[in-house]
Amino acid sequence: MPIPRRAIAAVASLVLLAACHSLPAPSAPTAWSPSDRRPGFSQVGLASWYGPHFDGRRTASGEHFNRNALTAAHRTLPLDTYVRVTDLATWRSVVVRINDRGPYVSDRIIDLSARAARELGIAEGGVARVRIEVVTLGEASDRAGR
Repeated sequence: MPIPRRAIAAVASLVLLAACHSLPAPSAPTAWSPSDRRPGFSQVGLASWYGPHFDGRRTASGEHFNRNALTAAHRTLPLDTYVRVTDLATWRSVVVRINDRGPYVSDRIIDLSARAARELGIAEGGVARVRIEVVTLGEASDRAGR
């Protein structure tokens, strides 16, 4: 006795549903530890910048992106963390506040606002090898006052 097509379709649907249900949950983004926010945390990699086309859009912190502010996007550091970004080729540095998530290009560690990129001297080239170091609010304020 042949098996009806509806029965085959029903069994195939159940198998697919069961397979989807048994898939592992997507991995969570790398979590930061409290030590990441303390001075002493550093990371070396590529920095890029983002500007005009994001101006006015909401950042992960809820504020509107301002390309002329000294801000940046980082994947895991807590929002409102201050970091010193140093271009390893020129040793120029700038202190920025993390207010967004990103970058979304896999080989980058930080996306800077246009102003931060200009102050660092990477606006023309677009990308630079940098070191980022968490700094205290006091260090960030001292740097801004100079």
